[in-house]
Amino acid sequence: MPLQPKGFSTGLLEQVLARLGLSDRPEPTLDGLRTLYAAWSRKVPFDNVRKLIHLHSRAPGPLPGDSPAQFLADWLAYGTGGTCWAGNGALQAVLTALGFDASRGIATMLVAPRALPNHGTVVVACEGTRHVVDASILHGAPLPLDASAPTDVAHPAWGVQCRRRDGTWHIHWRPLHKPDGLECRLEQLQATPESFCERHEATRGWSPFNYELYARSNRGDAVVGVARGQRVVFDGACVHQTALGADERQRVLIDELGMREEIVQRLPPDTPTPPPP
Repeated sequence: MPLQPKGFSTGLLEQVLARLGLSDRPEPTLDGLRTLYAAWSRKVPFDNVRKLIHLHSRAPGPLPGDSPAQFLADWLAYGTGGTCWAGNGALQAVLTALGFDASRGIATMLVAPRALPNHGTVVVACEGTRHVVDASILHGAPLPLDASAPTDVAHPAWGVQCRRRDGTWHIHWRPLHKPDGLECRLEQLQATPESFCERHEATRGWSPFNYELYARSNRGDAVVGVARGQRVVFDGACVHQTALGADERQRVLIDELGMREEIVQRLPPDTPTPPPP
């Protein structure tokens, strides 16, 4: 029986699989990985809702979702996800509980030429190949890591490309606020839960997700979300952006991303993101 993280019960796993729409446990095979990750990409958003509420209220204790069990309990209760350290920690825990050889990884979103590692991800060794399944990028299908040739997930809305350059893998993807694309460089394919917690806590003082709402998920054949005060949709090659008022912001989170009204109503208003310290 696979080891389960602290506080992560068999009952919780079964509730998660049911909410993901999976009637059977995915087997620890490539087909099982495809099934689990596709469901996660459709059902578990990447968002900073709980983090914004936590920081605005100056609540004590760990940041929301630091514990995989807590992340999943919050998702079951409210439909919320989390930012990279929380979401990928939870995804890795679910995969491990299902018997997959899944590890936490550390990467760098190349938002600046000298950016430091700032992103958590998940790497799964399966059927002789390592695959990235990222709870933030939500690319819908496992992305193979191949040192000899570029790989991709071919989809017009959430597709990604990966190639090895200068000794490291680089993943090109499309954030909501930067639809022309951004590179994510993989730095470390195995990291400890403790390192994730430390890096998560280090974002308390400043992070691009500490001030303005950001949320995304895959709906149908489109990516739908909120970024920098706008509703953003990637519908194939087209990008649709619409400015949002407070009521419209709530509607997108509730009606389109499936969050509970009780948690959405607790969201503080956006404040301008200051420059990093």
